[in-house]
Amino acid sequence: MQVEGIQVHANEGGVTQTRGGVYWLILPAGYLGSSFWGMALILASTNLTTARIAAGCLAVALLVVLFVAKNWTLRGLCIGFIIFLAIIWLLQETTKVRILRYVILFIGVMNSLFSVYDIYDDLISRRVHSSDAEKFAEICPCPCNGVGWGIIWGMISFIFLCGSIYLGLLILS
Repeated sequence: MQVEGIQVHANEGGVTQTRGGVYWLILPAGYLGSSFWGMALILASTNLTTARIAAGCLAVALLVVLFVAKNWTLRGLCIGFIIFLAIIWLLQETTKVRILRYVILFIGVMNSLFSVYDIYDDLISRRVHSSDAEKFAEICPCPCNGVGWGIIWGMISFIFLCGSIYLGLLILS
């Protein structure tokens, strides 16, 4: 698969142009991938070492986006979030404030919750014919339409969220 281009729109939407690849994996990747990474961050927050690794990976990803971004709004957001992570990391290492794990937990929970909400908003309540779920319904041989796939993806995202909370509590107990 080759990514030809990525566009992010102000209305929360976006388009990725690809050449080749497996559309069965590409189409749900934006929704389910967000939920998966939220789950990973929730689980990473259960231990200080894994929270540090998650914060470092997040900072590296933000640095990559900072240099790839073509507009100053996105660059400003990246810079602000990198500074925020650096301050949290410094507080964690130099004072008695132990907040890094909670920040990573918050980011993970918000990512997972927004994934579930976004699936509902984009694919179930607001019928957009050109959504990823509608395109997925066109290539899938089963009788589901876009709303059906939105419900299935929403349930998978919710399972990721509940599973990560359960596993996180299991790890902490």
